[in-house]
Amino acid sequence: MTNHTFSLGGDLTINRLGFGAMRLATGTFDGPTRAPETGVAVLRRAVELGVNHIDTAGFYGRGGVWANEQIRTALAPYPEDLVIATKVGPLLGADGMPSEQATPDRLRGLVEADLRALGLDRLDLVYLRVGGMTGPGGESIAERFEVLAGLREEGLIRHLGVSNVDAGQFAEARSVALVAAVQNQHADDMAMLAECEEAGIAYVPYFPLGGGGNPLDAERLGKVAARLGATTAQVQLASLLAFSPSLLAIPGTGSLDHLEENMAAGGLDLTAEDLAVLRG
Repeated sequence: MTNHTFSLGGDLTINRLGFGAMRLATGTFDGPTRAPETGVAVLRRAVELGVNHIDTAGFYGRGGVWANEQIRTALAPYPEDLVIATKVGPLLGADGMPSEQATPDRLRGLVEADLRALGLDRLDLVYLRVGGMTGPGGESIAERFEVLAGLREEGLIRHLGVSNVDAGQFAEARSVALVAAVQNQHADDMAMLAECEEAGIAYVPYFPLGGGGNPLDAERLGKVAARLGATTAQVQLASLLAFSPSLLAIPGTGSLDHLEENMAAGGLDLTAEDLAVLRG
């Protein structure tokens, strides 16, 4: 039986199937903007369906349509149990892509901008997102993480996380301050995932349909999906949740129908036989 909740930072109980806001304003970073009212409707329905963990960032959006503003419009005043996570570090370049990185002296301004946009006095979880549009690059993150740790001491941030990091950067961050969550591209770094499990740290793949552990074979996914009367995407999300109690899923969408499909995955309880089939 999958445990459907996680204690983030030891004091925030969240449902492990959350919502990623990246696709609210645009389908892709360089794609056309979506109608803001559609995003508002998706957010309200997500909360109705049990989402109490929303992952966002100040750089999610373009052309005057921004995810943080949609979140505030849709959900403020916020439900007491709603946890909003955001990311700081990337800066939008001239082409509108988050391809540049903020220096330490700019991080306070980014945190304060998220507070204003979301209408909050304190952010529940702030990730230091490293590396622009590239993968983990190995550069030192201590100075930047120390800035966020200072803002946490001031009361502007409740918990800290790191995103797009390698093992060395993760260790460096943990030497500076408590880390409540890691957000990397996929759930395929078994060593880091095991470290998170041991320490009670959430591991949040920002492409949750990238799979948990070994990539899932399409034929095996189809076999389990047919047995359950579910879609392969639903089975893949359910498999992610079953793979580790520290894994959180944040599938994102700008579509109400797609939202309903994603959230239904939380009701799938995969059997040991199902998991054996999926893992081969």
